[in-house]
Amino acid sequence: MRYGTYQLGNKTSACAILGTHAYDLAQAFFKHYRRPYKFVDLLAFLQAGGAEKLAEVELGRMKEDKTVALPLKEVRLRAPILRPPKIVCVGLNYRDHAMEQKKEPPAAPLLFSKAANVVIGDGDAIRIPAGISDKVDYEVELGVVIGTKAQHVSESKALDYVAGYAVVNDVSERHFQMGPGGQWDRGKGCDTFGPVGPWLVTTDEITDPHVLDMWLDVNGEKRQRGNTRTMIYNVPTLVSYVSQFMTLLPGDIITTGTPPGVALGMKPTPGWLKVGDVVTLGIQGLGEQRQKILAFPGK
Repeated sequence: MRYGTYQLGNKTSACAILGTHAYDLAQAFFKHYRRPYKFVDLLAFLQAGGAEKLAEVELGRMKEDKTVALPLKEVRLRAPILRPPKIVCVGLNYRDHAMEQKKEPPAAPLLFSKAANVVIGDGDAIRIPAGISDKVDYEVELGVVIGTKAQHVSESKALDYVAGYAVVNDVSERHFQMGPGGQWDRGKGCDTFGPVGPWLVTTDEITDPHVLDMWLDVNGEKRQRGNTRTMIYNVPTLVSYVSQFMTLLPGDIITTGTPPGVALGMKPTPGWLKVGDVVTLGIQGLGEQRQKILAFPGK
């Protein structure tokens, strides 16, 4: 199943994406259960335990109901989780990327966080802080979206707590991150620096998240090519590790690292993103997203 959040006019709602239509999950639940539901995004749906209840709803029988089944071409897909409770990121988690950075693989998962203000969706613009930023980088990453509360879970049970997976672009300002007075939160936390989407794909469709091809292009130029099999710490290990000291909640996103090809590692000149560039990235089975680079404030 592919889940998302759509916008039509001023309304946003969680949806299931079947073929060429977005099925409004709040409307579908209302038609089935005969009481109102409000799923303003996929987070609200997950928090309500909607995924477990959906099997009773039989979406396929509602394909002719125009209040439920909306043509994808008539709606805008937003980031699936508009404001995640937490975004936990893993650095240097691909062996070939660690080699590219001339760093030893970390002895334990290297974690940092992003705030919810970074999240945008497919087609939204990444905005460079105007006048103070000139080293903006990209990173295609597998995003793991938590479906149920996870606390002190074992590796063997960790995937039971995962709702699904999504494409994430971990955008960074390397001068903010590594320059004088550099801080990871500052370099990673600028508005729009966390595109997610276009949708979430559930674990029944992605039964093994460690065999997926990944790619990222800038203006049609190949930059990143990799596969999730080169992760140092795999998805169950990361979910279990984080849950030992930080309770994971529905809608939390763990970003799991990136393969080689980032702008920082390009020789002889880093290929920093600049205003006007177009970034396209995707992961096998999870779809593709596209962003244009603009200045912030917008011009």
